[in-house]
Amino acid sequence: MPIQFYNTYSRKLEVFKPIDPPNVKIYTCGPTVYSFAHIGNFRAYVFEDLLQRHLEARGFQVERVMNLTDVDDKTICGSREAGILLPLFTEPYKKSFFEDLESLRIKRANHFPAATEPENIATMIEMIALLLQEDIGYQAEDGSIYFRISKYPDYGKLAHLNLADLRPTGRIQNDEYEKENVGDFALWKAWDEKDGSVGWETPWGKGRPGWHIECSAMATRLLGPEIDIHCGGVDNIFPHHEAEIAQSESVNRKKFVRYWLHNAHLFVEGQKMSKSLGNFFTLRDLLEKGFSGRELRYALLRVNYRLPLNFTFDGLREARQSLLRIDEWIRRLQAIAGTAAQDSEFAAAKSDRFFTALDDDLNISAALAELFNQIRETNRLIDHGELAAGQAAALLDWWQRINQVLQLQEDTESVPQLVTALLEKRAKAREDSKWAQSDALRIEIESLGWLIKDTKDGQKLLKKLG
Repeated sequence: MPIQFYNTYSRKLEVFKPIDPPNVKIYTCGPTVYSFAHIGNFRAYVFEDLLQRHLEARGFQVERVMNLTDVDDKTICGSREAGILLPLFTEPYKKSFFEDLESLRIKRANHFPAATEPENIATMIEMIALLLQEDIGYQAEDGSIYFRISKYPDYGKLAHLNLADLRPTGRIQNDEYEKENVGDFALWKAWDEKDGSVGWETPWGKGRPGWHIECSAMATRLLGPEIDIHCGGVDNIFPHHEAEIAQSESVNRKKFVRYWLHNAHLFVEGQKMSKSLGNFFTLRDLLEKGFSGRELRYALLRVNYRLPLNFTFDGLREARQSLLRIDEWIRRLQAIAGTAAQDSEFAAAKSDRFFTALDDDLNISAALAELFNQIRETNRLIDHGELAAGQAAALLDWWQRINQVLQLQEDTESVPQLVTALLEKRAKAREDSKWAQSDALRIEIESLGWLIKDTKDGQKLLKKLG
């Protein structure tokens, strides 16, 4: 089947047809670097990573941009409260964001533009100048520049708002507002005292960009006026993405984005994530609780992006068990395969249902079901001594293709010499029926970060997760 995605703009599944195949241009809304990114943010970033990796597995060449919002209402407020310059305030959050991407095995985008970079500010000023020239933008009494939504008849179509039924509210200066507050939005905000040292000189006075124009400028500067896919959370649909379309298409007179993909909200233990409820978690909060990056990746990955995700600690523990099951399956295959060549007939007979499931709007539930069905069937064959070495080698190759998309395989790590020595000592203790000594050695080995599984084939050593 062809790849198809649910397009927020049309509200229907559409066959994916890139503008210039096999090249695919994707813009993904990145973090606002006023604090550490939270797991709700990373739900979006993991979904976007799955999207890119699947497209690449299907032979597409992906160029992706993920922006860093380092100047907006929140970052300026944060730097003012901290009593430091804006770049010094945002830098540690940028650094931590890239560390978190590594922990979650998220592939780096081709470009990570920051809004304050000179070339991006220059593009914003050029776009606003053109909008002013076309009378789509106008300067208000306070010196700020606004976008005149009456000049863009399609405004509201992404969010499926009927503007005629909503009461206009004049001009909106804040970057974020509710859909009922429809009004002309700020392209450029005139400087005032609370901005401190933050500001750029323009033909219409000193000030700073609005949030929406930042993404339009960075997306079109790096990817051109027409983009294949734009992603983000459902909370970005209005007003942010709605404004991006209006600005970009008014400047370039071309369709800005072909496919809009939005992920649903993340809840924690059935409730909206909130600091006041004590259920607000950054990635590092959960790492400190003993969970690993790949466990968190699996927990964020396993529900289709368009469905709400209820993030629970029981779910994290289930993710751990699922990964241990995959790890053990791989070890069993490796033990049988040895250095054998793949059984070409067996490999050819392998189904492509995992990738076909992802072709259907990234149906990760069906894809994972196919993986675990294969694990169950393989284990049955192994238990009955019916899996040949060449077949095991073929399954390992199949897994490697899948793992290029999922990124879930256990990190290989050499066993420390001390752990090896203790393991040999424990084997001797078990041989001599010294069970108390065996238990003590197990505890000592576990304290060093390794688990032992006793099987009919002897001791199996597993890296302790978390």
